[in-house]
Amino acid sequence: MMKKIGARGQRWLKCIHIVCACLWVGGAMSLTLMNFFMNPSEMTALYGIHLSMKFIDDFIIIPGAVGLLLSGLAYSVFTNWGWFRHTWISAKWITNIYGVLFGTFWLGPWVNSLAPMAREMGPECLSNPVYLHNVQMLKIWGTFQVSTIMFALVISVVRPWKRRNVRDT
Repeated sequence: MMKKIGARGQRWLKCIHIVCACLWVGGAMSLTLMNFFMNPSEMTALYGIHLSMKFIDDFIIIPGAVGLLLSGLAYSVFTNWGWFRHTWISAKWITNIYGVLFGTFWLGPWVNSLAPMAREMGPECLSNPVYLHNVQMLKIWGTFQVSTIMFALVISVVRPWKRRNVRDT
């Protein structure tokens, strides 16, 4: 049996978990809004926006998502919350793992492709099908990603489902 952390440790863990959630939600919201509302007329500005998006992804979203995953893991292992004791915790696990995987294998590569394309192609990138596809995918799936992580945030506060009758492993 794994030793559980005390009340003070749980408060620190909760602080870390909340900060990581703020990073992920705030960064994802920022990226999505930038993608929709920042339409510069100069290529150097477009390149700068795409570099900023990559920075937000690399230094805000990724650390937030990984920190949330690790602090959630600590919650499950070192506290009485467990893994599947509550349906809302299971839903958060599914949402978090989906978000990390989808961000890693789809959203991240789309974000990472934009700045080099803007730099190398200049104004022609605005008519390049790959560039336009990646921007469109970020608009659609970035919005979906923000919605799913906002859902996880809401269920963390509301805790809408009753306790399950499953024995925690």
